[in-house]
Amino acid sequence: MISGQTGTVRLLPWSGPEGNPCYLLGDGTGYVSRAADDVESVQLDMAAELLDHAADMLADRKVTPAQLGFLVARMAEALRDIHRIAESRGARLPVPAYDDGDDIDDPASGA
Repeated sequence: MISGQTGTVRLLPWSGPEGNPCYLLGDGTGYVSRAADDVESVQLDMAAELLDHAADMLADRKVTPAQLGFLVARMAEALRDIHRIAESRGARLPVPAYDDGDDIDDPASGA
């Protein structure tokens, strides 16, 4: 982190010119953060619409292999976008402080 700055590092929902990941250091309230939020929102909406389209295509017996191939290619793109969003948001979650007491996720605890 740069001296005197506070904030978190955010994986942005787009890549650089050579396909490398882009990151933003900040508090999450600036212009680029808002633009990234908007892009993520569009990507999530497009993935939801693609899922609906896929359901319609799979129900249609007249769909061609070329149409299904195109659908799979778009779904791979959407999945890549959604994975990047999940990775970015997951990295920004606070690390939970676990208590050694009642851990309901511990199978050995009998909970």
